[in-house]
Amino acid sequence: MRVVSWNIHWGCGKDGRIRIHAIIDVLRKLNPDIICLQEVAANHPELEGSATANQFKQLAGAFGGFHPVEHAPSEIYRNNVPRLFGNLILSKYRITQAHRHLLPWPADPDSPPGMPRGAIEVVLDTPGSKLRLVTTHLEYHSPLQRSAQVRRLRELHAEASARARIFAAHADMDAPYQLGERPASAIYCGDFNMAPGDADYGALLAPGLDGAPALVDAWTAQHPGRVRAPTTGLHGYPWPDKPDCYDYFFVTEDLARRVAAVEVQSETAASDHQPVVLDLVPGT
Repeated sequence: MRVVSWNIHWGCGKDGRIRIHAIIDVLRKLNPDIICLQEVAANHPELEGSATANQFKQLAGAFGGFHPVEHAPSEIYRNNVPRLFGNLILSKYRITQAHRHLLPWPADPDSPPGMPRGAIEVVLDTPGSKLRLVTTHLEYHSPLQRSAQVRRLRELHAEASARARIFAAHADMDAPYQLGERPASAIYCGDFNMAPGDADYGALLAPGLDGAPALVDAWTAQHPGRVRAPTTGLHGYPWPDKPDCYDYFFVTEDLARRVAAVEVQSETAASDHQPVVLDLVPGT
């Protein structure tokens, strides 16, 4: 089972041109089962390169055998046309549930306004097991907002884990009530906009809240002692000023033993972030 997470920077290269086809080409070569994307845009002509196309539809159409779930926390209307900016999951595996979470966005007088942030949570039937997959893109400018978003992700994880301990769907339930079956086993991925030594990184990986299984950084689990590969700052982009890591896969403790590989694909210059690839062996 292969999962790819990538902040695609709405397909805009360092020359200011948008090439969604280049993003699609890289993803096809990686041959994923699940694709998690951040910074997908639709109807945003003011973005660099003029992102006027609906990239959610372009990407979903390019992977016709995948089921798409999108969430655009930033939804602005101009002349009754929605301008969307957010996250997208594409999955070969059957999705049994989808939850779109808006993350906290507290007012911060010491920071630029920023934008609404969210997380997509899906429940997947994967080979041998059912698990949750969450992809997100946390605040960059405001540490106050990012810390609040980390706390909310932990609360959502604890909530799902608590429900997993007490809830089981059965055929007699009306369909909407069957949404409570959210496994504790989970993968969290995306652009977290924090470095490995940051306080928010430590807070996310702190011992499980209310009995929830703790999260493990899949990179450090797979590569103990190895220098972490940067996920940004390559290929001459103006941001950031040096190579660094902001993009991660975190897995629950029970999934850590199933991690076969975690790698950063540093070759492509199609975005100012690099794709991160997680391989899991099937569950039993």
